Amino acid sequence: MKSIVVIPTYNEKENIASIINEVLKQIEGLNILIVDDNSPDGTADIVRQMQKLNPRIHLIVRAGKMGLGTAYCEGFRYALDLGYEAIFEMDADFSHDPKELPNFLEALKENDLVIGSRYIKGVNVVNWPLSRLLLSYGASMYTRIISGMPIMDATAGFKCFRAEALRKIDFDAVRSNGYGFQIEMNFRLWKSGARIKEIPIIFIDRTSGVSKMNKKIVYEAVFLVWKLKFFWKRMNKKKIR
Repeated sequence: MKSIVVIPTYNEKENIASIINEVLKQIEGLNILIVDDNSPDGTADIVRQMQKLNPRIHLIVRAGKMGLGTAYCEGFRYALDLGYEAIFEMDADFSHDPKELPNFLEALKENDLVIGSRYIKGVNVVNWPLSRLLLSYGASMYTRIISGMPIMDATAGFKCFRAEALRKIDFDAVRSNGYGFQIEMNFRLWKSGARIKEIPIIFIDRTSGVSKMNKKIVYEAVFLVWKLKFFWKRMNKKKIR
């Protein structure tokens, strides 16, 4: 399948060259798209230099720090416009192991969305403090109970989409922009009848760079679940600002 990995970045100069090289090693012909929010540390400049040597590297530089959700939506549009059949999303900080990419493609043969799950077989998270782990695991269980989605790791950010499934999503109607974006995309695909499969991964906390998690992102995800449950029909018709 014609495949591309979409990676949003903001101040990832310590990781960007290494993650690009590792991703491109995994699957013959695999492409990568970096969606950079005008990182002041020069992340995009590193990508531009690498592009000169490898046509499989793509870059979108946005005006400023506009958020995870809009970065992915822009990357998805780009990938769909260029005819990619399998579209990955993953982090730039090596918390997602590039060696898992072939396993996603194998699972995608019979599914529309493959999620790299930290919780489908126990708890597979390394180097997180207990408070962060409880927050993440609790958020997934909370989402599962309230929304009814049969997904163990609702906030996972390591995924692979079949292009046909993504084409059913109205990206302009997507409400969330932080980590709640992962929940909302899962919910939209689930409601569209997509075949969803979770495969186990081991998540390792970043060793370089700074986490983008904050209280605003957490609150957005908490209230989003209730909006999806009670206001889905209204949200799916008209964007609430």
